[in-house]
Amino acid sequence: MRDLLSAAILALCLLVGHHPAAAAPRAGDLVKAELVAEPSAVKPGEPFAVGVRLTMAPGWHTYWRNPGDSGLATEIRWTLPDGVAAGPIQWPAPQRLPVSHLVNYGYEGETVLLTEISPPAGLSPGQPLTLKADVSYLVCERECIPGEASVSILLPVAGPGEDGKPDPADKALFDAARGKLPTPSPWTARTEPAGERLRFSVEAPGLKPESIHSAYLFPFDEAAIEHAAPQVLSVAPAGFSLEMKRSSLAQGAPSPLGGVLVLEEALETGVARHAIEIGAPPPAAPASVAAVPSGFGQAASSREPADVTLASVLQAALLAFLGGLILNLMPCVFPVLSIKVLSLVKHSGYSPALVRLNGLAYAAGVVGSFIALAAILLAIRAGGAEVGWGFQLQSPVVVAALAFLLFGMGLSLSGGLELGASLAGMGQRLDTRSGLPGSFLTGILATVVATPCTAPFMGTAIGFAMAAPAAVGLAIFAALGLGLALPFLLLTFWPGLARLLPRPGRWMETLKQFLAFPIYATVAWLLFVLSQEVGPTGLFAALIGLVTVGFAAWALRLASLRAGWSRHAWQGTALAAILVLIGLGVVVGRDRAGGGVATAAAGSGAAWQPFTQAKLDALRAEGRPVFVNMTAAWCISCVVNERLVLSSDAIRDAFAAGNVAYLKGDWTNRNPEITRLLEAHGRSGVPLYVFYPRAGEPVVLPQILTEATILDSIGSAPPSKRAEAPRSATTE
Repeated sequence: MRDLLSAAILALCLLVGHHPAAAAPRAGDLVKAELVAEPSAVKPGEPFAVGVRLTMAPGWHTYWRNPGDSGLATEIRWTLPDGVAAGPIQWPAPQRLPVSHLVNYGYEGETVLLTEISPPAGLSPGQPLTLKADVSYLVCERECIPGEASVSILLPVAGPGEDGKPDPADKALFDAARGKLPTPSPWTARTEPAGERLRFSVEAPGLKPESIHSAYLFPFDEAAIEHAAPQVLSVAPAGFSLEMKRSSLAQGAPSPLGGVLVLEEALETGVARHAIEIGAPPPAAPASVAAVPSGFGQAASSREPADVTLASVLQAALLAFLGGLILNLMPCVFPVLSIKVLSLVKHSGYSPALVRLNGLAYAAGVVGSFIALAAILLAIRAGGAEVGWGFQLQSPVVVAALAFLLFGMGLSLSGGLELGASLAGMGQRLDTRSGLPGSFLTGILATVVATPCTAPFMGTAIGFAMAAPAAVGLAIFAALGLGLALPFLLLTFWPGLARLLPRPGRWMETLKQFLAFPIYATVAWLLFVLSQEVGPTGLFAALIGLVTVGFAAWALRLASLRAGWSRHAWQGTALAAILVLIGLGVVVGRDRAGGGVATAAAGSGAAWQPFTQAKLDALRAEGRPVFVNMTAAWCISCVVNERLVLSSDAIRDAFAAGNVAYLKGDWTNRNPEITRLLEAHGRSGVPLYVFYPRAGEPVVLPQILTEATILDSIGSAPPSKRAEAPRSATTE
């Protein structure tokens, strides 16, 4: 019974449930996705059309293949039976979507993204054909919400003599969808530079100049032109031209433009709108991902794999090992490691074989739990979720459970409550083999409390592990765990090191009680993190949970002093308190706050704006340098960097002098948009600091910041002209 409390709380720590924010609308409520097919039955060997039909809520929109100044193109990943192939997305002509001073390209209301499916000739009429697709999209109004939907359809296979013709409703839907596709151009076009502008000239014989009402080019290339700038139309006898402002992001000589030309022609019956695909052929569209055979790798991630060689794996493993070593000095892990070292001093006279066994048990707990945590993380990511290192601390249940566990440890270390082998006592027994489970559990605890910290070298190693094959990723996480376990393991295996430790004495009891206070400080920090993730009800439930931990520990202590029915009664009281504790954890998980940028970061001296990808794109389009800080309330390294470096007057003055925009992203709660930026820079967790100069490639800064590091990165950037009145970026 004494160990039941620690076991229950430790089990809560392994929960990774994630509850969506109650304050923000869900993407699934804003976009309805369904998979539709044109034929009523599939004819073996004959291609047919299917469509992903997206119906948006009023005022909301999704994006074309080139989203314009901001946004993200819709992606489709197919899961198809063997022998079945899917073609690229056939994009309908988009519409202009002005948002503040930006212009995006996309769709409102409803759109159908057509795809051609090619079935094999050997289909059996008696076996239906199942098509599945995972659709990823970004839906925006003034704010943007990433969404995912899994759609599927079951189609019969036509037998001999069956034509599989579509029913009238499906035929009308697909005819309308094809009517919105751009048609191949009968004309030729050329692109010519004109200073800071581009002239897109179209030779259109047979087109009457006086009939041209308007023309607009939706370019395939996202960085070719300034999308919000006007396109000036000039009409000539042989055709017409559009003059556009060249993008500030464009480099070198301009490439020939290509895109969808929307031409409005004045006819006697009214104005006719034509959508024409013209100019340079588009590159292979990334939005229609290659099909995956059903039954094999269906959950495979669409992310690009890492370039895995033996040298790169060894380098990543070495970085992970060094990062694990440094983790021992982090405030998350140091109290737990100190308790283990204290137990080693206390039992310095015991059998070396038993001491070594306990060291191995501790190392097994650390390495095994790192591998288990990595396996859970890789499995969740393989299922399509956007998560990274530290993902479990994005769950309020896990944060609350850690606070409960550490509070119980602190009570035991303080000496006011004796909990025997449970909580802080686990892992202190080295005198018998029965202490091995406690050492193993202490290794698990060290891993769990280490996850909020990120040491140098860890970010690169974990980012590589997340993109590498699963076996390689698990090996790299094992190296990280070995680095964390090594110092204590060396103490148990190297008697010379152990003899350097002080002799046992009364000082040990004082030190043990002193070690409770860093743990209490960790509990306070965890409650602060929790306050960023939940509302007042959840935070109050967590505080009552701490009281319940104390009550359960008190009841267990009384039970240890009783006998007979009184002992069982107090044990039952402790068990009831544990059940109440679990119920309080459920309340904490359900009271999810809407989120916002963590106030852990609020102490920065430089003025900042909340990060969105659209805002970053808009600022870069303006030509402003941008400093991006990806942080989280539970990331201790992030908080230290913000308090000691980013809040300094020197950094604030440098940002102001260089007209550097400062964006801050909060990963305290799950944010797929932030996860994607982390992955784009080879990281799987925070902190991440990136400086985007006015021109050129972004610079990723170290995870441990100094003023000199930031000032050097800003100083090496080309000078930017400070705007008299900088435009505010849209929140889309």
